[in-house]
Amino acid sequence: MDPDDELEALRAQAGEHAAQLRALALSVDAAPDRVDEHLSSPAMQAVRGLDPIALGARRTVAMLVELARGDAGMVLACPGPALAGVVTGIIGSPEQQDRLRSAVADGRGWAFLAITEPDVGSDATALRTELRPAGDGTFRLYGVKRYIGNGARARIGVVLARTGPGPLALRAVLVDGASPQLRARPLDMVGLRGAQISELEFDGVPVGPQDLLGEHLSPLRRGMWGVMQGFTTVRVQIAAMAVGTSLAVHEYVHAQRRGWRTGELAVLDRAHAEIAAVHRLTQRAAAAVDADRRHTHPASLAKLAAVSLARTVTRRLPRLLGRGALLEHPLLEKWWRDVCAFEFMEGTSHIQRLHVAQHCLKNGFDHDN
Repeated sequence: MDPDDELEALRAQAGEHAAQLRALALSVDAAPDRVDEHLSSPAMQAVRGLDPIALGARRTVAMLVELARGDAGMVLACPGPALAGVVTGIIGSPEQQDRLRSAVADGRGWAFLAITEPDVGSDATALRTELRPAGDGTFRLYGVKRYIGNGARARIGVVLARTGPGPLALRAVLVDGASPQLRARPLDMVGLRGAQISELEFDGVPVGPQDLLGEHLSPLRRGMWGVMQGFTTVRVQIAAMAVGTSLAVHEYVHAQRRGWRTGELAVLDRAHAEIAAVHRLTQRAAAAVDADRRHTHPASLAKLAAVSLARTVTRRLPRLLGRGALLEHPLLEKWWRDVCAFEFMEGTSHIQRLHVAQHCLKNGFDHDN
């Protein structure tokens, strides 16, 4: 099949499920702990079947834009390997990848990726979660992680911790979500409530040699290197969901009225052009990720532009429907809350600017690179 035809078929396939995701969005947002009531829906099963490593970034982005036109919050609320699957797919052994997939294979289990900490964020040089040797070739995991998607309900997860000082001491490990030494609690969030963002406390969780990701890799590629490859992959996914949410807001607002005035149409047309431009940027970034995950700046630029645009669109376009639009249209209010959370996923906008600036300083300001 021609690559463009394949992408169009994937978009159509994902688009078939967007309406159902949107229909469930408000109920899951109101009661995220009851999302299991909807897990058998075809739309949630379709999202669960997404495998970014197998599909590649371009195919994943094509589908995520359409799914997020339904509701990005629902995409993130769905069970499955999620970000842990991305990292395990990059640095995990085949056995570890199978273990993660098996834990969520029934369609009713979640996985988490735990990096962010209460006092240091996701600054890898300052992470405090520790893997302490237990004296028998095993380790014990101690520390606190916060703002972890689906953490309180996950069966399995990947945790970034350190075995000592320095960047080479950072290791990613598989953790059993049911471990008695793991305490988890959902946080009361404003946006993306369906993803049940959580705090996790590890108080001596046992970690064996079989749980250490990247043992088959060199020390340089076992820890943060692999996580950074995962970040690059996921950043274009967040950009795709931001683009999809912008499209959802534009289409929703446009459908609410007839007889738009010239000035109002100009606002809608400009927003549509901006969304189309960022959509193309995100597609280019996805192609760059497929070519080489080590080049992080295209993904950073796409996330930076897409999240900024989504925040602008969710603020600007509802005003066309009047002062009380967010009260009268709960979906618009939900999307306004959700896009604010995109800012903090896989690096804030300041972090993305640093990535782009470092690339430009190192390689020059080549507009085609």
